[in-house]
Amino acid sequence: MEPMPPRRVQLVVRPEWAGMRVSSVLRYKLGMSGTVLRRIKWQEDGILLDGCRVHTNVTVQPGQVLDVLLSDLTAEQPFPATEGPLHIVYEDRDIIVVDKPAGLVVHPGPGHYGDTLGNFLLWHYAQQGERAKLHPVHRLDKGTSGLIVTAKHPFAQDRLRLQLHTGDFSRRYLALCLGTPEPAEGVIDLPIGRCEDSIIQRQVRPDGDAARTGYRVLRSSRGLSLVRLELETGRTHQIRVHMAAIGHPLAGDFLYGAENHGLIDRPALHSAELALKHPVTGEYLTWTSPLPEDMQRLL
Repeated sequence: MEPMPPRRVQLVVRPEWAGMRVSSVLRYKLGMSGTVLRRIKWQEDGILLDGCRVHTNVTVQPGQVLDVLLSDLTAEQPFPATEGPLHIVYEDRDIIVVDKPAGLVVHPGPGHYGDTLGNFLLWHYAQQGERAKLHPVHRLDKGTSGLIVTAKHPFAQDRLRLQLHTGDFSRRYLALCLGTPEPAEGVIDLPIGRCEDSIIQRQVRPDGDAARTGYRVLRSSRGLSLVRLELETGRTHQIRVHMAAIGHPLAGDFLYGAENHGLIDRPALHSAELALKHPVTGEYLTWTSPLPEDMQRLL
C-alpha cells in the first residue's frame, strides 16, 4: 500500500492575531506545546506560511495560512509491529479508539515484547501506510476490558493528556464487586501508594497520592453488585484498591480480593464509556461498550 501523506493542520490567521509570532500562534491559538514545537520547527516542511518554510519568530498577518506538520518524522519503533485482532470503534488521522479484550496487555515491555495492543496497532498503521508511532494517553490493566484511546502523533497525545482528569475527558467503568456497598452512591476519597514489599501492588496509605473514585450501585443479586464507577484521578489500580478498601473487592481480583476461576478468570472491570474533546477539531466525542460476556454471565 502506498504511504499516506503526512498529517498536517492548517490555520488561517485571524485579524486579532496580526503581528503575533508564528511560535505564539502555534502555542496559544493551536495549543501546541513547546516540546512538540521544537520537534517540528527544524523540519524542511515542518512549518509553512503561505506555502513557504518560515522560522518561528516570523510575524503573521490576517489571511495568511499556517500549515503545520503533525505526523511523526519516522515510523521506526523499538517494538515490532505484530499482526493481531483489533476491535476498532473509531479512527481518524489523529486518534484511534479500541475496545480491548480482557487478557491483552496494552504496552510492549518485559515479558510482552510482541503480543500487546501496541504491537497490533503498529501493524495496523503499517498496513494503512500511515506514519505513526505509539503515543499512549491512558492505560488499562491486562485484565480490564473495554475502551481505550491512543494518539497517532505527539500533538494529539499532548492535547489529550492535558484533558485527563478534567471535564473534557471522561471515563466510566462497570464492575462486579462482592457484596453491596453502602451507601449505594458516593465518592471514595482515599490516598493510594505503593506497597513497600511489591513493585506492582498498591494500597491505601496516608502518605499516598490523592485518589477519588465516584461510584453508584446499579443492581445487586446473588452476593454480587454491578457498580458504575468514574475516575476523578488516575492512580494505578485505583478502582481495585478503592473497592477493596471499602470491603467490596472486585469479583475475580486475585491481587486485592480472592482469586476464583469458578466465578470469573480476571478482575471484573470493564471500561464502558469514554468521552473526550477531539485534540485537533475540538469536537466532543462519546463511545460506549457493552458489558462483556464473562461479566454478563455473572448477572
